[in-house]
Amino acid sequence: MNDAITEPSQPKATEQGYPSFGEAARVWGRIALLSFGGPAGQIALMHRILVDEKRWIGEERFLHALNFCMLLPGPEAQQLATYIGWLMHRTAGGLVAGTLFVLPGAIAILALSWVYALHGDAAPVEAFFFGLKAAVLAIVFQAVIRIGQRALRNRVMLGIAAAAFIAIFAFGVPFPLIIIAAGLIGFLGSKAGIAAFRAGNGHGTGRGLNDADSLLGEGIPAHARPDRARSIILSLVFLALWLGPTALLIAALGPQNVFSEIAIFFSQMAVVTFGGAYAVLAYVAQAAVETYQWLRPGEMLDGLGMAETTPGPLIMVTQFVGFMGAFREPGTLPPLLAGTLGGLLTTWVTFVPCFLWIFLGAPYIEQLRTNAALSAGLAAITAAVVGVILNLAVWFGLHTIFREVTSFRAMGLDFDLPVLSSLDPLALLLALAAVLALFVFKAGVVTTLAGCAAAGLVLHFAGLAPA
Repeated sequence: MNDAITEPSQPKATEQGYPSFGEAARVWGRIALLSFGGPAGQIALMHRILVDEKRWIGEERFLHALNFCMLLPGPEAQQLATYIGWLMHRTAGGLVAGTLFVLPGAIAILALSWVYALHGDAAPVEAFFFGLKAAVLAIVFQAVIRIGQRALRNRVMLGIAAAAFIAIFAFGVPFPLIIIAAGLIGFLGSKAGIAAFRAGNGHGTGRGLNDADSLLGEGIPAHARPDRARSIILSLVFLALWLGPTALLIAALGPQNVFSEIAIFFSQMAVVTFGGAYAVLAYVAQAAVETYQWLRPGEMLDGLGMAETTPGPLIMVTQFVGFMGAFREPGTLPPLLAGTLGGLLTTWVTFVPCFLWIFLGAPYIEQLRTNAALSAGLAAITAAVVGVILNLAVWFGLHTIFREVTSFRAMGLDFDLPVLSSLDPLALLLALAAVLALFVFKAGVVTTLAGCAAAGLVLHFAGLAPA
């Protein structure tokens, strides 16, 4: 593949050739099976294997790709894998890397969805998820703090986060409108020269391997250069793969059929999922529970617990949502078959656009990455995401620690309040234990989830947890 390199200053490692396609696939498979812990852990894992261990790509180039993926809707870790796979082995490499990153989690979530649908009302299973919910609540609060420390660098950004929280929690403003408004505020603020919007966002991984010393080197592969004809062809292909099934379902079954609703909703979600899984889950939870009634509030937490304890992107929880929605409205199909098809449809329309964004936009990353106004828009979006995730944490908390909530609607306000007499002391105790494990004892996410799930089972067999 050396003839694909057009730059003259290539290191010796590159002159020996890229890793074979088979070797790259094995490495991506290994990364996929180990990708626990959410996007931060997944990005750290890729950095350790691809930069430190394999030395395929240098530090600056890795960050360059990551910054571009931060600008896109969708799971940034999966898109980073797709980008680097594309950079090393063209479109086929991107497809293999991105697909393998999703595949183990998709299989695991599908299997767990079957168990949940068949045995979710069994007492031990309820007790298991009772413990998971408490841990998930603590993990979401941890996400609020971690992202807030990075994003809320001044009072303006703090104000954007607060406004986003109030808008979605108290007034029910749709998530996409909040994201669009925040992006416009940041973009226009930068154009106006406001100092608060000059700071950018980034992921620091420290000094590491120089690009010139990596296998890829400093040069630009020929296929990584902008090509209008290739971009048009790829765009048409992936648009057809993404939106074609949705159009066929609407034409064949009508827009009110559950499969059409799943395809439409998650296709829309794919273009507004800025800020990572925790941010978009507030949007998904609101729609799945309140609008479409595919799930009950506690079941959304159960699904997130599944996604937290399996490899792959946390956004894989959407597969569980699609599964349960179709399982409960199977039409003429057997419920488990309908659920399986609904879950796979959700995964398809969620992740196919991720490949489109990378293959279409990656050749233009220099132009995007050096655009100061665009970076300011991203910074404002990230600040708004903190408020959205806080809303998600409050929503989860209300439905985890309290058995009942009541709606408050007056003067344009619309939000839930807890029924204090319905406080669940065991759920509160487990949630506090999870907070201590994460923040005081610095336990890992998987360890905390496993400990709380085990505690739920112990409480059940002791006759204390859900029966």
